[in-house]
Amino acid sequence: MAAPATPGTADGAERLVIENAYIATVDAAGTEYAHGHVVVAGGRIESVGAGSAPEGLTGVTRRVDATGHLVTPGLVNTHHHFYQWITRGLATDHNLFNWLVALYPTWARIDEPMTYAAARGSLAMMARGGVTTAMDHHYVFPRGSGDLSGAIIRAAAETGVRFTLARGSMDRGEKDGGLPPDFAVESLEGALAATEETIDRHHDASFDAMTQIAVAPCSPFSVSTELMREGAELARRKGVRLHTHGSETVEEEQFCKELFGMGPTDYFASTGWLGEDVWMAHCVHMNDSDIDAFARTGTGVAHCPSSNARLAAGIARVPDLLAAGVPVGLGVDGTASNESGELHTELRNALLINRLGPHREAALTARQALRLGTHGGARVLGRGDQTGSLEPGKLADLVLWRMDTLAHASIADPVTALVLGAPAPVTLSLVGGRTVVEDNHLTTVDEDAVARSTREAAQRLAQIAAGG
Repeated sequence: MAAPATPGTADGAERLVIENAYIATVDAAGTEYAHGHVVVAGGRIESVGAGSAPEGLTGVTRRVDATGHLVTPGLVNTHHHFYQWITRGLATDHNLFNWLVALYPTWARIDEPMTYAAARGSLAMMARGGVTTAMDHHYVFPRGSGDLSGAIIRAAAETGVRFTLARGSMDRGEKDGGLPPDFAVESLEGALAATEETIDRHHDASFDAMTQIAVAPCSPFSVSTELMREGAELARRKGVRLHTHGSETVEEEQFCKELFGMGPTDYFASTGWLGEDVWMAHCVHMNDSDIDAFARTGTGVAHCPSSNARLAAGIARVPDLLAAGVPVGLGVDGTASNESGELHTELRNALLINRLGPHREAALTARQALRLGTHGGARVLGRGDQTGSLEPGKLADLVLWRMDTLAHASIADPVTALVLGAPAPVTLSLVGGRTVVEDNHLTTVDEDAVARSTREAAQRLAQIAAGG
C-alpha cells in the first residue's frame, strides 16, 4: 500500500535535514545506508537515502550533522501497564498468579492523581529511551477513582509520544472466582459503556493520529465470557483494535481448560478474539496449532521477554511465530514486573532469551530484534503503513542514537551495537517531526519533577494500602 503524499512540501515548507548518519530504515528489504540522510517536512519523511540530502532544499530550519550516529525508526511499545510505575520492586520472587494476589489489593487503591503520576513516569522513561509510539493496557478502575483514562491520555499528550490506550476492564472479582477485589472490578454493562465512551471521546482514526483507543478486557481469568464476546463486538462496531493477555502461563492454560473445556487459543476463537485487528500480550505457552491459528487469522503478539523472565512464565516461541508469519512486536509490560521500564532492554533480551530456547544461536539476529521493536510493533498496533520504518511519506517518528562513545565505539556494526550493547544515548528523538528528546533529555516534560511526583504517589499509595 503506497503512503499518502507528504503534505506541506511546496516552497515555504519547513524542513529538518539529518546527514552523515548510518541509517537502518527497517523497510521491507531491510535497506541500510552506511552514510546517508533523512529529510523531514510537514511531520513526515520526505526523503531518505545514501549520501547527502538533495541540493536546493528550501525552508531548511535545522541541519543535523549525525556523524557517529545510527538513525532508526522510533521504538514502538506494544504492551504496558503504566499504573504499575508506583508499585515497582514489590513481590520480586513470585510467579504470575501469586504476584497478582500480592499486588491487586494495592492496585485497587489507585486514583486519578496517582494514575496520572504513574503514567508520566512510565512515558518519560520510555520516551527518553527512544520510544516514539507507546501503549497502555489499563484495566483497574476502582469505584470513585476519577477519570483514569483521561489522566493517562493527558500524560501521553504532554510527553509528546504517539499513543494507544487499550481501555481494559475486569468484571470477575473475588466473589466470582477472580483475583481482584470486588470493589476494583466493573459490571459487564458498566465496562462496555465506559469503553464505548472512551472510544467516542478520544479515538482518532486519522493517518497521523496521536491518540487511539483499543478495547481490552484484561484476561480470560479476570473477565466473563460475555465481556470477551461483547467487547469484540463493540470493537468491530466502532472500528478499533482489540487487546488482551493470552497464554502467559501454564496455570492460565489449566484455568481455561477447567473453566471453559478448552485451551486459551480455542477459547479466544470461540469469543471472536482472533483476527487482524487483535493482538495478545505474552503468548508464551502456544503449541503448533495455536501458532497456526494466529498466523491464519493475522492475530498479533506483544512479546515481553523481561517480564516473562521476571515472573518465571517461560520463553515465548518467537522464532516459530515469525516463521509462521505472525505479527510480533515488543512490550515493556508493567513496571511491577519489569522495573527498568524502557524498551531498549527488550531488544537485547528478546535476542538473548530466545537463544536459550531450542533454536539456540539461530533464534534471532540483531536486525530481527530491531524489527520487532520498530516495524513489528507498528504492525501489531495497526500502524504499519504509518510508522515503524523510515520511508518517504511515513510519519517522521525517528531516533538518532549516538554510537561513538566509550560504550559502543569499538563495535563496527551500529545495529549490533544498539541491540547488544549498553543503552545508547539518544541525541535526538522526533515524533511527527517534533523534538521529544534532545541530548539524552526530554524536551517536553521536566524529568526531575516527574521523578518527584512518582515518588510521592508511590509513598501515598503504600500508606493507603497499609491502612495509613
